[in-house]
Amino acid sequence: MTQTLLNNRYRIIRAMGAGGFGDTFLAEDTHMPSRRQCVIKQLKPLTTNPHIYQLVQERFQREAAILEELGEGNPQIPKLYAYFAIEGQFYLVQEYIEGQTLSQAVQITGSLNESVVQDVLMSLLPVLDYVHSHRMVHRDIKPDNIILRQRDGKPVLIDFGAVKETMGTVVNSEGNSASSIVIGTPGFMPSEQAAGRPMYSSDLFSLGLTAIYLITGKRPQELEVNPATGEIIWQQYARGVSPSLVAVLDKSIQSHPRDRFPSASAMLAALQMGSVPLNPTVTVAPDMPTVNVANTPLPATETDLRTVQHHRQNVPKKGFPKHAIIGILLITVSVISAFIAFLVNRQPSSELSVFQPRTSPSPIPLASSKNEVSRPSPEEAIRDYYAAINQQDYQTAWQMQSPQLQNNKKFNARGYTDYLSSWQPIKRVELKEVRLINQSAEAATVDVRLNYIDQGEQIAPNYPNYWRYFLIWDDREKRWLLDDRQ
Repeated sequence: MTQTLLNNRYRIIRAMGAGGFGDTFLAEDTHMPSRRQCVIKQLKPLTTNPHIYQLVQERFQREAAILEELGEGNPQIPKLYAYFAIEGQFYLVQEYIEGQTLSQAVQITGSLNESVVQDVLMSLLPVLDYVHSHRMVHRDIKPDNIILRQRDGKPVLIDFGAVKETMGTVVNSEGNSASSIVIGTPGFMPSEQAAGRPMYSSDLFSLGLTAIYLITGKRPQELEVNPATGEIIWQQYARGVSPSLVAVLDKSIQSHPRDRFPSASAMLAALQMGSVPLNPTVTVAPDMPTVNVANTPLPATETDLRTVQHHRQNVPKKGFPKHAIIGILLITVSVISAFIAFLVNRQPSSELSVFQPRTSPSPIPLASSKNEVSRPSPEEAIRDYYAAINQQDYQTAWQMQSPQLQNNKKFNARGYTDYLSSWQPIKRVELKEVRLINQSAEAATVDVRLNYIDQGEQIAPNYPNYWRYFLIWDDREKRWLLDDRQ
């Protein structure tokens, strides 16, 4: 296969993987001037039945069209370049994402810290929300199917399961077409998906277990399960993780779908808010009397109902004084009126409108007298950079570097992955001095004295305590970018 051009166009460079559904290859497109690299997935139907083959072909075209739409609409999903069928086998040609999978990142650096995992989740949940809005369930979310893209550090979601399911189409005993295979990876998929009934929250379950793997370094099969409740026990391997993240992940991996987040956007909101909403419950008071309140402006409170019931139980069946009835009614009306006034006048203790993802302090201050953006100083840019580092907001810090520095093989041989790995031993940075050496409209030089503090609160050995930074002005973004350092 490597000696000829596939479909008279694609030259196979090397095999990337093989599985029960087919093989994956890295190839180059000889019809493009750049001879761009791409990923080719060769998919093999389980049956050669001509009738089923025709059905598989129709479904393959339909699923490929959805993949094309998803890739065009979201930059964290690989683009679909082409699809075709040759000699009974089907092929997808997709964008090649250069980078490392989350599995590879953990193998290289060990378990990741909470901030990095939060960033991955917050970046992926909008992607999942987008996928679900197209009525598609990914079905195979796991560390191997999420790539940290080298050029920007963004997690990219690959290897959707719908096309694989199409390849498993067969005729069942009733003569109807059905899928004979379950898509997903044991351990990472929930029970309803293993039973062939995946739903949107199935993807959230898989994403939650992926995050737990990043934090603990343990795959689901290595974690214990409570035999009485089915609850996955993992917290003992994640000492120091904030209770809010533990709560979010716990809710995402509940065994029953109704106990998980209803949507990716709901899970994202919980992460941003730092708390998990309780599942709705209904409390039934014992021996609660039945009262017809159809004509009451607001529902009566439990206290009001018990008051009315008490009076009813102590009223003679005959000869009840009219003035007593009037008195009871006046008391009840006054209680209800007070309750209405309380609701009208009550003010919330705090107002939460839209929760935005955690970001580092903006390096661009607003001018106080005019509605214009003033230019920050190079020293401010340096301080903001290390503020992001100390908040463990590495993605923001990465974006504060110029493309030239990001691609500097001396510091970041594998792009963002190496950058992220370099910060794992460091807990924080102490800035001792930030001193401007020279500055023009487009460039600046700043000397920085600092201490790198390791996880044991000691000054990290083999880390420099002096840098000379060279910055350039990004006029489009109105900010300084770190361009080089010595």
